[in-house]
Amino acid sequence: MNKRHNEHISLKDALKDFVETNNLQKGLDKIEVQKLWVKLMGNGVNSYTTSVQLNNHTLYVQLSSSALREELSYGKEKIIIMLNEAFGKELIKKLVLR
Repeated sequence: MNKRHNEHISLKDALKDFVETNNLQKGLDKIEVQKLWVKLMGNGVNSYTTSVQLNNHTLYVQLSSSALREELSYGKEKIIIMLNEAFGKELIKKLVLR
C-alpha cells in the first residue's frame, strides 16, 4: 500500500488495498464459501456436511449421507448459480459432491 501524506482514506478502501497488495482474496473467498454454504443450504444439509473446500473454481463438498449426496447431485447447477449470486461474482464453476 502506498504511503499517503495528509490524505484521508476510508477504512474500507485501506483494507481493500491491503487485501489486493498481499494477494489475500483467494483465502478470503475460501472462508466465505464455507459461510455461504452453511447459510444457503440450511440446517438439514449442514448436519450431513463434513467438509467444504474451494480449489481452482471447484467447490468440493463432503457429505456423510449418500442419499443426500445423490439428491443434491440433481441440483448442482442451481447450487452453483445460488452460491455465485451470493458471492456477487462467478467464483464457482464446478461442484463435486463426495
